[in-house]
Amino acid sequence: MKGISHFITGVAIATFFPEVVRQAELGGLLPMLGGIGGILPDTIDFKIARYWERFDLSIDPGLEPDAEKIADALVAAMRQAYETGKDVNLVAHTIRVGADLWREYAIRFIPDSDEIAVRIGPLVNTGQVPLAGSEPEDAVEVRRKVGVPVRNTYSEEYKVNIFSGPTFRFARENDQVRVHFLDWHHRWTHSLILAIGVGLVMGLLVGLFTGNWVTAQWGALVTWLGYSGHILEDQIGHMGSNLFWPLTKKRIPGPGLIHASDALPNFLTVWTSVALILYNLDRFSGNTRLLPANYLLVMVAVPWLVLGGIYVLGKTRKVHLQPSAESVRQSEQIAEATPFEPAT
Repeated sequence: MKGISHFITGVAIATFFPEVVRQAELGGLLPMLGGIGGILPDTIDFKIARYWERFDLSIDPGLEPDAEKIADALVAAMRQAYETGKDVNLVAHTIRVGADLWREYAIRFIPDSDEIAVRIGPLVNTGQVPLAGSEPEDAVEVRRKVGVPVRNTYSEEYKVNIFSGPTFRFARENDQVRVHFLDWHHRWTHSLILAIGVGLVMGLLVGLFTGNWVTAQWGALVTWLGYSGHILEDQIGHMGSNLFWPLTKKRIPGPGLIHASDALPNFLTVWTSVALILYNLDRFSGNTRLLPANYLLVMVAVPWLVLGGIYVLGKTRKVHLQPSAESVRQSEQIAEATPFEPAT
């Protein structure tokens, strides 16, 4: 989900505790610590973890990209992973042709036919809006057989256009080569075990800076819960998370119910969080004005039934309710954090 969704979820979780609300009324910032916990996993990923990643191979198409060469390079990397049994990390670089102009190309993994497909696309601006008529006249989709079974667990197509390009880890698993998208994202940072440690560190910092160790305990609690809430929200998507690092080493795939950029799930998350914050502030105020059953029905249940129903219906009918086609290549990364500066 987007950063604002994670942040407001953390704040909402914090307001379920009367002492947190009481301290907030007196000027305390405990609810904000819940929000900070909510955005920390992706902040660590995008500001630290991705810079630790090392790549075995890179694709740099240059200003005159050749779809055949790109496809051949991808096939070679996948076959290397399969034949050696050693993982291959690869980054596909973007093509910048001006201050606000990029040449787009698309990479497709096709498990049904065990093929790679590459097509050189149009020029786009930094907003990913294509320039009419800018696609090469001779552009065709180039396909190459990988020669081994391919398993792709994220999106079939990845559009490489602005800032830094997508990264892939190719790994042999039994008789298949598996494509892992943004392998540095949602790994050790998205661990429920790490969440406990982050909460304890935050509590220690609060105690040292304020000298109030009761407040420090609450700070540890809301930070832990906000951090954990982020991880659980991400887990319902496609990429999954390494929930129990350091005890486990791999991401546990999610059920794929949403993409990070899906508009309605993000809206419902923010709406529900704000509604619950107001509800909690009212019920702990000492002068309750809201009728709980009526309020929760109108402000929470009805929006979920209506908008949730629209979302499910749209997915069932394969109707895209937002321009997700433009964000497929790196939707998790772009939507959860900031737009790609040179760089789950």
